Amino acid sequence: MSRTEDHVAAFNLAVTSGAWEAFADRFAPDATMRFVGVPAGPFEGRTAIAAAYRENPPGETMTLIEDGDERARFRWSGGGTGTMELRWAPDGAVQTLTVSFD
Repeated sequence: MSRTEDHVAAFNLAVTSGAWEAFADRFAPDATMRFVGVPAGPFEGRTAIAAAYRENPPGETMTLIEDGDERARFRWSGGGTGTMELRWAPDGAVQTLTVSFD
């Protein structure tokens, strides 16, 4: 399983279980999460990322339609698509996540 597949599997588990704190632990302490095309973020640091997921949790799971280590395309369970750009910390944590919606 690629790092991106693992990240999406953890995201989908958080969507179905509500375990957003555990999901946020996958991010580096000084990680950044940005969204393009929606009025959210940027979120700086794991604490802010955890708060963002806790306060406004996504309701749809996602499926990868193109898997790349640093750039991947996905489809929401509701049908929309988008792109994730990921940068990884040396320990494998997510350092930067940028999500764009089509």
